[in-house]
Amino acid sequence: MRERLKVAPSAEVMEYLLMPALEAERSRSFTNMMDVNKGHLLMLISKGIVSREVGQKIADALEEINEKGASALELDPKLEELYFNIEAALIKLVGVEVGGQLHTARSRNDLFATVARMNSRDQLLSVNQLLTELREVLLTLAEKSLYVVMSGYTHMQPAEPVTLAHYLSAILFSLERDHKRFEHTYNQINISPLGAGAMASTSFQIDREETSNLLGFHHAIDNSIDGVASRDYLLEALSTMNILMNNLSRFSHDLYIWSTDEFGLAEVDDSVAACSSIMPQKKNPITLEHIKAKSGHLIGAVVSATSILKNTPYGHSRDLTESFKYLWDSFSEVTSSLHLMIATVKTLKFNEEKMFLRALENFSTVTELANTIVREAHISFKEAHQIVGHLVGEMLDKKISVTQIDAEMIKRISLTVIGKEIILTKAGIQNALDPIQNVESKNASGGPAPSEVKKQLTRIKERLDLDRGWLKEQQVMLETKRKLLTRVTI
Repeated sequence: MRERLKVAPSAEVMEYLLMPALEAERSRSFTNMMDVNKGHLLMLISKGIVSREVGQKIADALEEINEKGASALELDPKLEELYFNIEAALIKLVGVEVGGQLHTARSRNDLFATVARMNSRDQLLSVNQLLTELREVLLTLAEKSLYVVMSGYTHMQPAEPVTLAHYLSAILFSLERDHKRFEHTYNQINISPLGAGAMASTSFQIDREETSNLLGFHHAIDNSIDGVASRDYLLEALSTMNILMNNLSRFSHDLYIWSTDEFGLAEVDDSVAACSSIMPQKKNPITLEHIKAKSGHLIGAVVSATSILKNTPYGHSRDLTESFKYLWDSFSEVTSSLHLMIATVKTLKFNEEKMFLRALENFSTVTELANTIVREAHISFKEAHQIVGHLVGEMLDKKISVTQIDAEMIKRISLTVIGKEIILTKAGIQNALDPIQNVESKNASGGPAPSEVKKQLTRIKERLDLDRGWLKEQQVMLETKRKLLTRVTI
């Protein structure tokens, strides 16, 4: 393997480059690399490149190595790669004349590229499983919150009454789009580089579609250079996870604000909170803080991986290997964040009474009062907006509650503002300023009226069922392929 080189790797190269990478790869890649070995071997035998007799000896030795497991594999940094350490174990069992034939018609380049894609797809499906679970938990909460009225916010100021279910529906739609991005990214990842060789394929008459099928890929990559050089899927996976974490961070930030004493609308469970070392009254929502912070790690990962890849030649180089650090770290961060979010949402409590009272008292209902003036007085919305704006300003100056608005006040202010007396019915004013009636009236498509939110949640549930089915299909397919390779007979 190092025939061209006259000396062994230096102590520094072994300690700081080779051994750390070997230990990480043994833990992360052993199973997938063994599957690649089996799939490649079956193809070599089927094409007559390796005899059935030799193939059986190799298969038996691979099975022995596999049964002992990753932890039993001795690592020698002088061999540089995980595969060559596995090959050394294989040759120790069957000799170089037999064991050495396994590496026919492939390179460490296409081997590593294949295993990296297999590792990535496994991790991506695991993250997507957690995303599915979070969507299920949020959907359950939303279905219980159809009639929980609260203020919606823009610019962090009270805007208009909505329901908690309407808000959660919005979060669910964002997570649905996250799944679509994961599905697309998975399809970009799940194509096989095996058979690309070092970069120029091979003169052996191999069957790349056979190995692609055996290993659960959709198909083989069409170009051998692209097979070993392509890492755009890595950036796509990072970008997809970055967008998911951004959505989780924004959701966490809302819950974080709502859980403050000043808002007092939400409370995290004791099981996901921490206390102060000095202030005994404190209940700190630490899971939300960590999720928000972890989203920052994903931004850094996207930038770092892109910076590494942007000036690499379109072929194989060790720079490409360095970029994977950010992918594996990001999978870990996203996995942790989803677990934390699921645990938080499952035990979250909302102060429904305070939510309603805030919506009743914080002037969020007066947009509908302007709408009522337009409908009953037949004036332009611009004029109605001016009337209500002056009305709110006066009430705030005089510290008068929104519940005290009456027809006389509107009549007086309209005369002053637009030179015309506007007369509303008591029922019209009450309906506009009642948060419940206010929400019920917003029954346009996508609105907060419970009847409309029910439609949204039905649509979300249908899509979730389809997405769950897609996820299960991929998991079953990969598990089936793995079992077939486990029971391989020559």
